[in-house]
Amino acid sequence: MVKPFYWWCLFMGVSYLHGSLARPPDEQDYYHQEILTRDHYYSYPDPEELQTPLEPEPESNIPLEPRGENNRGTQGARDEIYPLPKKDIKSKKVNKKEDRSQQQTQAKNGSKKTDKNKKSSEKYVFGASEEPTFHDVRESCPPLGLETLKVTDFQLHASTVKRYGLGAHRGRLNIQAGVNENDLYDGAWCAGRTDIHQWLEVDARRLTKFTGLITQGRNSLWLSDWVTSYRVMVSNDSHSWVMAKNETGEGLFQGNNEKEIPVLSEFLEPLIGRYIRINPRSWYEEGSICMRVEILGCPLPDPNNYYHRRNEMTTSDNLDFRHHNYKEMRQLMKVVNEMCPNITRVYNIGRSHQGLKMYAMEMSDNPGEHEVGEPEFRYIAGTHGNEVLGRELILLLMQFLCQEYLAGNKRIRNLITHTRLHFVPSVNPDGYEKAAELGSELGGWSLGRWTVDGIDINNNFPDLNSLLWEAEDRLRNIHRAPNHHIPIPDWYQYQNATVSMETRALIAWMEKIPFVLGANLQGGELVVSYPYDMVRSPWKTQEYTATPDDHVFRWLAYSYASTHRHMTDSSRRPCHSEDFNKEEGTVNGASWHTVAGSINDFSYLHTNCFEISIYLDCDKFPHENELAEQWENNRESLIVFMEQVHRGIRGLVRDVHGRGIANAIISVEGINHDIRTASDGDYWRLLNPGEYAVIARAEGFTPSTKNCAVGYEMGATRCDFTLTKSNLARIREIMEKFGKQPVSMGLRRRRIRTRPRQHT
Repeated sequence: MVKPFYWWCLFMGVSYLHGSLARPPDEQDYYHQEILTRDHYYSYPDPEELQTPLEPEPESNIPLEPRGENNRGTQGARDEIYPLPKKDIKSKKVNKKEDRSQQQTQAKNGSKKTDKNKKSSEKYVFGASEEPTFHDVRESCPPLGLETLKVTDFQLHASTVKRYGLGAHRGRLNIQAGVNENDLYDGAWCAGRTDIHQWLEVDARRLTKFTGLITQGRNSLWLSDWVTSYRVMVSNDSHSWVMAKNETGEGLFQGNNEKEIPVLSEFLEPLIGRYIRINPRSWYEEGSICMRVEILGCPLPDPNNYYHRRNEMTTSDNLDFRHHNYKEMRQLMKVVNEMCPNITRVYNIGRSHQGLKMYAMEMSDNPGEHEVGEPEFRYIAGTHGNEVLGRELILLLMQFLCQEYLAGNKRIRNLITHTRLHFVPSVNPDGYEKAAELGSELGGWSLGRWTVDGIDINNNFPDLNSLLWEAEDRLRNIHRAPNHHIPIPDWYQYQNATVSMETRALIAWMEKIPFVLGANLQGGELVVSYPYDMVRSPWKTQEYTATPDDHVFRWLAYSYASTHRHMTDSSRRPCHSEDFNKEEGTVNGASWHTVAGSINDFSYLHTNCFEISIYLDCDKFPHENELAEQWENNRESLIVFMEQVHRGIRGLVRDVHGRGIANAIISVEGINHDIRTASDGDYWRLLNPGEYAVIARAEGFTPSTKNCAVGYEMGATRCDFTLTKSNLARIREIMEKFGKQPVSMGLRRRRIRTRPRQHT
């Protein structure tokens, strides 16, 4: 009885093991199975021994490849499934010399990224009738997605790690360390040992044509750690490896000379596999083994893998999904203007330090003029020149609105008819041109961020917060302190003040047009930030600092984040070191990091405009092939946020003769922030649903109060005011009419008091 039971147990165990190995890689126990089937890191032979071709593997060890008579091994089966034409192979040999000058390029002196040299349509196709050169093969592969988080943490493995905060999941290009570097969010993958047997591995989860990689050192304020040379290996089963070769035919690639500037290394020939492993061979002598990487690779088509086909992002919009330099941006705006001449106008708001015009596009049913009762909205992008996604999204939005308007889309037609929209895609054109020289991955984290004269436009506005809070602290009654339209200090307007030309142009534009709502599009994170951006407590660097309209700003931020495809996804990992999921993809700017003189705070305290910052993606400068997906992620959010300009109350403030009163003050009881009417007497006040006591006052007029109700449906509530002249104003008019001045009551009292003294 024992023997049959033994064989039954053995059969069940083998069946379970076979079933687990045959499951698709996306099953939950796949990673557990991967760990169990791997050897210890030091059991692998030295990479020098791996330069020989792959030995044939049994069929059971290659779950991704179909079984059959021709499946003789890992590399052989791969060549049969994805054959390379002989002509292609010959052309590679012929063009080796042409490509040697472009390999192992450092960012300072490096070549441009692939998206700057080739259009996205020029991709290598296996088995094509044309004869593509090796240059085309190498240049066609975009980043695999470590920086954009398309490659998940579960796809990154390492031989050893120093601690969890320096694990393989932190080895992503341009990842930034937290304020406290010894926490869970450090700035690279760092090996737990310093020997040549360490490695960082990426599982692409499907057969991929690898063409190169980009490396950085550890992001740290205090430590200097980077790898100076490394080897690269590719495998289909994580056991048998093929060595990648550099331009000289050797297996050693040059690494970094410092920790922040990215270095590009391209392979002599593309390698096809599922796994790619980086094996550091030397490192900075006073540091340790630490790396941040991005892999360049093209996923190969796999018709049998339904999971990948199901999750591929596509768009039905016929738009220009590519990066645009200054001339191309100007040309695209001109094309949109020619397509929709009745609703668009192209103008410029000023010039950059190097003389480039800061172009803007207006969209309205009557472009070029402010219509009474129609609110003004703005989107700006590129205050940091290297944060390019916002620039391209605004250009895509221009095209989309024009096309949908012509197609008769009721929602878009209603938006353009009842709103005056303004778009500035590039506030810092000089910075963009500098970042674009190296392209999307080689510019690092900060190249092109500032203006030519080294100024951060986003934080270059006058600090009105301090003026407001100092006035409130001096006065016993907080309501006596000015809470809106705070004037710009005199020192800020001096010619020798540290203010960029771009900032001055923005301020003049913001003062000229009565904007109601706006947003500046930025990058490097995935969150919506709302004011205040500066903490009120001088000894703190992070503190929730609410505006009087905090409830409105929180709704505005949530309206964008909630309609974005990923911002409110609780399962997504943080970009760098901050987890914004607890606030549903939104954050108060001051609670994140304090900033004095931000555009959001200035806009709120100096004008009527409520402005927020929208951080669009972890990657500041995404590759060209990511633009279509990013458009799908943000399209609905961009439109929904523009529609919020019609939430709250609106109306006209007029005198008894029906003339509009400019600069009349609109106050809402319980909210210590006022707004002012435009030159025609019209106003817009953003409010959440509810009932409000609204007061309109103007100099020389008697104040008027009304109860205004704001509903949940879209569309601002009409709330008009008619003000009558005050008694003192009427007396002044009568006296001025007859050439006399009204007697001051205070002066008259003093005269009466002094008369008895003169008689005595």
